[in-house]
Amino acid sequence: MVLTSSKQPRKQRKALYNAPLHLRNNLMSAMLSKELKEKLNKNSIPLKKGDLVKVMRGNFKGVEGEVTSVNYKNYNVVVAGVVNKKQDGTEKSYPIHPSNVMIVKLDDSDDKRFKNANK
Repeated sequence: MVLTSSKQPRKQRKALYNAPLHLRNNLMSAMLSKELKEKLNKNSIPLKKGDLVKVMRGNFKGVEGEVTSVNYKNYNVVVAGVVNKKQDGTEKSYPIHPSNVMIVKLDDSDDKRFKNANK
């Protein structure tokens, strides 16, 4: 999926910013674990609520948790167990970019998701 054929960074950024929501789904892909790569013959797959992921980069590196929400508008996902403590002691979920997580276990409740997996 190519949003623009330009090589200019400003036009690439603009294309991401103005991309319609139905195309953002593919941009929200995360890499698969070794076992899933061998099983599905794919390197990455779009994230979905319910997937079990492991954070690979950032302050929360190594944390595993379930994806609780996927925000296509802001290009981020919320993972259970990845929280920041606020000054008053309450916890706030911390959004993570999908390129910084690895899918460990897929939510297989949707049959359409795997329809094209073995092509």
